[in-house]
Amino acid sequence: MGEQRRRVFATTDIGREALDRLRERGWEVDVYDHLTPPPRKLILEKVRSGIDALITTLRDGIDDEIFAAGAAARLKVVAQDAVGFDNIDRDAANRHRIPFTNTPEVLTDATAEYAFFMLGAVARKLYPAEVQVREEKWSTWHPYLPWLGDEVSGRTLAVIGMGRIGKSVINKAVGFDMDVLCHDPTYEEHSFIEAIRWLMEVRHRERLCPRPQTIEYVSLADALRRADFVSLHVPLTLPGTAEEPTLHLMNEERLRMMKRSAYLVNTSRGPVVDEEALARALHRDEIAGAALDVFETEPLPSDSPLRDEKLCGKLRLFPHAASAARATRLSPDPNVGMAGRCVQGVIDVLEGRYGGDRRQMPFVVNKEAF
Repeated sequence: MGEQRRRVFATTDIGREALDRLRERGWEVDVYDHLTPPPRKLILEKVRSGIDALITTLRDGIDDEIFAAGAAARLKVVAQDAVGFDNIDRDAANRHRIPFTNTPEVLTDATAEYAFFMLGAVARKLYPAEVQVREEKWSTWHPYLPWLGDEVSGRTLAVIGMGRIGKSVINKAVGFDMDVLCHDPTYEEHSFIEAIRWLMEVRHRERLCPRPQTIEYVSLADALRRADFVSLHVPLTLPGTAEEPTLHLMNEERLRMMKRSAYLVNTSRGPVVDEEALARALHRDEIAGAALDVFETEPLPSDSPLRDEKLCGKLRLFPHAASAARATRLSPDPNVGMAGRCVQGVIDVLEGRYGGDRRQMPFVVNKEAF
């Protein structure tokens, strides 16, 4: 008998062109082609039926029961169509020796530019401005009525979390003549800071910026107290698992450290911000505004305090869409798109690339299991 045909189940359609890379190999690709995620029961059924690869998203909880079912059947890889993997039980994956992959780097710039656009949207009040036109409430020009926004250029930005996305945000902030305060709970990459400082010096010397810009590492408290804008780019870590856990990193105490004129931007993970504390801070005018692309519960519940209409002018809410750019999401090229990188993770494992050594496969996350 010939080799058994490879079978792949995707919990959503990550893009036809990318999935066709698997079909072209003669593999069977089954896609749950609905807007909502599949029920957990269906994922378990697919795993138990003998699929070789499971393609997932952050919406799917992949826990010990699923990994155990996969180990008992023939599951060889879980491929996550995202850079984050909070939904995947890493310890369970390791116990059952099943690799899981993610899609780092390809969404870095798309997420960073979205964060920067969110920052500008909330500060310059772009949404209220458009509503004014659409609802025919724009009647005349006035120097400061009905409202004014706040400038971004030349202000101070605090970047909390100095991974790829945080550094990409800084690159964009330099072009807006901003000063930058950097904080990371785990490490400080001073070579990057020196490179940005050199760039700032060149911009000032060549008269591209009217004043010398600054960039430095500071404590979290210092960053919050000094910044006009605070942009969050940290992973979600729980108490007891990290020196500076990020669960509710922005709580009532830390929100009060911020300037009353400052804005908070979050494109990292929803639970990094205590949403009830944020709503209270906005109601009390303790900060000027916020823009969120991620939430503690997604989609945002109907009874969330963030939905209060009184906050509409100072709070922008987005649907976890920072990476939602055409090439970034759908390109079949693993050097360009999440979809391409996701299926490449499947191909690497199922075809035994890198000599079959999963520790060498670039998109395998849990290398320690092998």
